[in-house]
Amino acid sequence: MTLLAALLPGADPTPIPGLAPIVTQFFGYGLWILALAGAGGVGFGVYKLALSDKSRHQGGSEPLKWMGGGVAALLLSGALITILNGIAG
Repeated sequence: MTLLAALLPGADPTPIPGLAPIVTQFFGYGLWILALAGAGGVGFGVYKLALSDKSRHQGGSEPLKWMGGGVAALLLSGALITILNGIAG
C-alpha cells in the first residue's frame, strides 16, 4: 500500500462503512489507477491521431477508439469515486 500511496500522492481513499480497511484501500486506489489509465488512453489516442496517416486508404478510427475508451474509463472512475465518497460521506 505504501507504494500506491507514493505513486498517487493525492489519492487518499475514503473509508467505506462495513468494508475491511484493506478492501477499502484496494478499491479506492484501483479507481484512481483506472482514472490514470483513462487519461493515458486519451493521451495515446491524441498521439496516434497526430501521427496517423490521414489518407483515404488507412483506417482512421483507431485513434478515436483509444480516446473513446479513455474517456469512458475516466467517466466510469469519476462516477464511482463520486458515488463512494457520497456513501462514505
